[in-house]
Amino acid sequence: MKKVVLAYSGGLDTSCILKWLIDTGYEVVCFVADVGQEEDFEAAKKKALSIGASKVYVEDLKREFVEQYIFNALKANAVYEGKYLLGTSLARPLIAKRQIEVAKKEGTNILSHGATGKGNDQVRFELTYLTLMPEAEIISPWKTPEFLAKFKGRTDLINYAKEKGIPVSATIAKPYSSDDNLMHISYEAGQLEDPAFEPDQSMFQKTVSPQAAPDKETKIAIHFKAGVPVKVVNLSESKEVSGSLELFQYLNELGGKNGIGRIDLVENRFVGMKSRGVYETPAGTILLKAHLDLEGLVLDREVCHLKDMFMPHIASLIYYGFWFSPEMEFLMAAVNKSQTDVDGIVFIKLYKGNVNVVGRTSPKSLYNADIASMDKLGAYDQTDAKGFIKLNALRLRLKGLIK
Repeated sequence: MKKVVLAYSGGLDTSCILKWLIDTGYEVVCFVADVGQEEDFEAAKKKALSIGASKVYVEDLKREFVEQYIFNALKANAVYEGKYLLGTSLARPLIAKRQIEVAKKEGTNILSHGATGKGNDQVRFELTYLTLMPEAEIISPWKTPEFLAKFKGRTDLINYAKEKGIPVSATIAKPYSSDDNLMHISYEAGQLEDPAFEPDQSMFQKTVSPQAAPDKETKIAIHFKAGVPVKVVNLSESKEVSGSLELFQYLNELGGKNGIGRIDLVENRFVGMKSRGVYETPAGTILLKAHLDLEGLVLDREVCHLKDMFMPHIASLIYYGFWFSPEMEFLMAAVNKSQTDVDGIVFIKLYKGNVNVVGRTSPKSLYNADIASMDKLGAYDQTDAKGFIKLNALRLRLKGLIK
């Protein structure tokens, strides 16, 4: 029997795929990545073994996820299409990378995943496979004719699970799909495929609604070093949290309590179609707002504007699955260079879904009160602006004369 390593979540798709691979004649090793999802990993392991997996690896990748993926995206201020903070997109290359390491340990080059042939995750998994293991053989069931002949969608999967005695939480009446990790939880499919459908409040898992959040501000201070958050101080409760994973989890807790990070959007998938998604990203939303604000204090103007220009390209590379590409490595080298002096503290008030920056300070600040003040002349000679404006207006005047 050929051995395949399956990226296994314990959900509907991968549980059915596990059984289908076994019935097709493969020995299946399951790989479960702990990237911060609310999951009973021991139960998922038992479930995979009961279905027929020969072995199950469960790996804790949370700290690596925060430090090497989330924080790198934060340094770039990466947001896809101005809205999406890339939670699923950031987790996939890490999961695929570790899956490859498990495959090498198991002496196989056959890899499988449960991503649909209509979505982005198939690209993220497979580009990573082929970059880090060029000789990989990929089994992608949702692009396999035999699988597609048997399963048209989630309803067929649910019926198959019942037939094979596979326990799943999804039902035909409520079949929306969710993906949970430290960065976010996403919801799609089912009723959400109608862009006009308003989700029920019971769907949300990481955040309370802003209306139900406390009618009281939570004031915090976020400390940054070289563009990376290193400490969070809750000024309302005199509590300090440091450590990459710990502070991120704490901000998820604070953000969730204050109704922060919900977003409902229609986005453009890499494969060409539009997709409706609902997301909760509490900590990521808070940190992005803080990081952007601190950069305004310490970054040179032209460096700041250049970063703004190539940020959408970095976000697209992450979204499309090119995390390990040469162009991503090139752009991130520039991002890391820009973060050398991004040290300081940002003061924030969290209130009913809002992240309000109320102050900032940095030993690397480029703000000079003597120059900027409206109440003193300082080292700035305002008469210099006369020639400055005249030179910048020269081409405009010439154009005006022609008209």
